[in-house]
Amino acid sequence: MMTAPLEGLKVLDVSTLFAGPIAATFLGDFGADVVKVEHPAKPDAARGHGPSKDGVNLWWKTLGRNKRAVTLNLADPAGADLLLRLAADADVLIENFRPGTLERWGLGPDALHQANPRLVIARVTAFGQTGPYASRPGFGSLAEAMSGFAALTGQPDGPPTLPPFGLADGVAALAAAYAVLVALRGVDRDGAGQVIDLAIIEPILMLLGGQITAFDQLGILQARCGNRSVNNAPRNVYRTGDGDWVAVSTSSQSIAERVMRLVGRADLTTEPWFASGHTRAEHADELDDAVAAWIGARPTAAVITAFEDAQAAVAPVYDVRGVLADPQYRAIGTVLEIDDEDLGPVKMQNVLFRLSATPGAVRWPGRRHGQDTDAVLAEAGVTREQLDLLRQKGIV
Repeated sequence: MMTAPLEGLKVLDVSTLFAGPIAATFLGDFGADVVKVEHPAKPDAARGHGPSKDGVNLWWKTLGRNKRAVTLNLADPAGADLLLRLAADADVLIENFRPGTLERWGLGPDALHQANPRLVIARVTAFGQTGPYASRPGFGSLAEAMSGFAALTGQPDGPPTLPPFGLADGVAALAAAYAVLVALRGVDRDGAGQVIDLAIIEPILMLLGGQITAFDQLGILQARCGNRSVNNAPRNVYRTGDGDWVAVSTSSQSIAERVMRLVGRADLTTEPWFASGHTRAEHADELDDAVAAWIGARPTAAVITAFEDAQAAVAPVYDVRGVLADPQYRAIGTVLEIDDEDLGPVKMQNVLFRLSATPGAVRWPGRRHGQDTDAVLAEAGVTREQLDLLRQKGIV
């Protein structure tokens, strides 16, 4: 077996709902020993999100994978002391309590760094640790609204639109995992840990491109444009002759020319306005009409084949059934099947990317609430008698 790249890294995940836990999942997927810490009586609320089968939450099998599940009441001094004992031997702690909560429990960065000066502490909150909104409750949906994402999403004559999944949380999780690795590089160089202050409202804003600069310099406010783009055309979803949908993108000039030749409108490529994506977008109605008419007259398979032959960019619009059946996803192993103690064989997304020498892996699906408490605390020197007493007091 090849060594996973993050093997030997110990991560305490004391976060909930969803950015912090997803970041910890990303680290666990590449070998980190992730210890998921939950309240004994109030598990991570993510365990109750989405569908369940025979009382077993299905999303948790992905979100909680590669983590050992431990219970601790951090608000109790004895529970806080146990976390400090775990932190003394850890490399990373990820938390997302409202600012001031850990400090109130005696678990602020000063206390954690006293226990372990090399500890990297990732604080993932809606609005960050400072500022007028720091103490407000918040979720990814608020970040999708505040960042400008919702204002850009939807049809021009419709309302701002939120995504039907945790987009801002997922983007923040990627940023948090990246921040942790950057901070760990600092530990390797300087020997000291530090605090990461990650506000969920920020990473998604970075992905929205140059809008701040465009407004600052030109006063431009981008409006909703549905499935179109203000930067190129044709770019839309189009219905095929057998009722499916396909997406077409022409971000490069050469692809735009190939698409228009394919649909029988090569004449448009000689128009002066066709020479740039921005000016093509100003003529999106004419371009869309041509592409839609051509695609609508043909079955999906013929459309895909013709676009491939023309070296033009097209993709079917899938639901999950299409993802599971697609030969490209199968070829690169995007979806895996793993045995689970509750569900038996279960499918889920694989790790994010493929490393040739030190690949990641899903070692086990999400565990039951508190399943590994005894084993993890025993590693920290807690005896069986002490565990029994802690359990009687509701601390674990």
